[in-house]
Amino acid sequence: MTSPAPPLRVAVAGLGFGRKVIVPALRATGSTTVTALWHPDPQKATAAAQAEEVQGFSEFSALLDSDHVDAVVIATPPMVRADLARQAMAAGKPVFLEKPVALSAAEARQLRIQALQSELVCGVDFEYRAVPLFQQLAEMVQQGVLGQPWLVKLDWLMSSRADPDRPWSWYARRDQGGGVVGALGVHAFDLLSWLFGPVASVQARLSTAVMARPDPASGWLRNCDAEDVTLIQLTFARGMSAQVNLSSVTRNGRGMWLELYGSDAQVVVGSSNQKDYVHGFTLQVARHGGPLETQVEESARGFARTWPDGRIAPVARLLDGWATAVGEGRPMIPGLAEGLASQVVADAVQKASATGMAVEVT
Repeated sequence: MTSPAPPLRVAVAGLGFGRKVIVPALRATGSTTVTALWHPDPQKATAAAQAEEVQGFSEFSALLDSDHVDAVVIATPPMVRADLARQAMAAGKPVFLEKPVALSAAEARQLRIQALQSELVCGVDFEYRAVPLFQQLAEMVQQGVLGQPWLVKLDWLMSSRADPDRPWSWYARRDQGGGVVGALGVHAFDLLSWLFGPVASVQARLSTAVMARPDPASGWLRNCDAEDVTLIQLTFARGMSAQVNLSSVTRNGRGMWLELYGSDAQVVVGSSNQKDYVHGFTLQVARHGGPLETQVEESARGFARTWPDGRIAPVARLLDGWATAVGEGRPMIPGLAEGLASQVVADAVQKASATGMAVEVT
């Protein structure tokens, strides 16, 4: 009888999302264990490591040299993500990346090439692919419930940055990967491509409503140039269109609502929860012009356990899949191919807004 493989020993780079979501998710899988944390500030790295009872590193090269690290999750701010991933793969470590995987499609493409050449398994945290109701939605679309898909409308209107007194951070800088396109858009592009295939062209308008925020150190106002409101039109290779509206500054915004319209049915999945990005979703279907009827979540897809932070359960599901793929030496979906595809659309959105023209996605 074959004994089970030992858990994948994982280091986590980044202490924000990394500690809030990644660490508890890794500890929940049974296929992974957390052995180290990394942060460039030695004091923060040491304090976090002591709290989590793991090793702490402020030198990334030292972490990669550790005999207790098999793989790395990179959950840092976007501006350093690609560089850390390159270093980890060069050291022979499989990686799991928070999204967006890079600051540009060119960077993301280089990461994918490196992963393919190194034959390393790389996963990407597109967690909506692991949420039960979205998996149920994807199956319904694949089974043809809509008939001929005609139109998609996605409103993702959040209030997380509606307070102008919220302190300035990297999120306010476009060149550091800040803005609603990187925070929400790449999730939206992956979700829609998962459901309906590749995007062919983009039109977009990006704007910044909150133009300055107080510096957390000095209190002086600092300029913000990253978009917090985005209006996007997508045309898919199959010919159908989608309207995507994103915002992080909509007080009392409606949350996330995805509406699908086809020749045979309307399907709506959405949540008004402004405090959590996963808890609270419902799935409704109206067939042949009838009323919307709420669908029951299929028990086979449900989470064995949930947490107050709704992101932990789907991320744990993805991390478990990543660890399994690493053990079997096979690619993971979502991986860098999906991360690159989403970033290509994100780059096209930026270009379309800057030029005022439709941009082909290539």
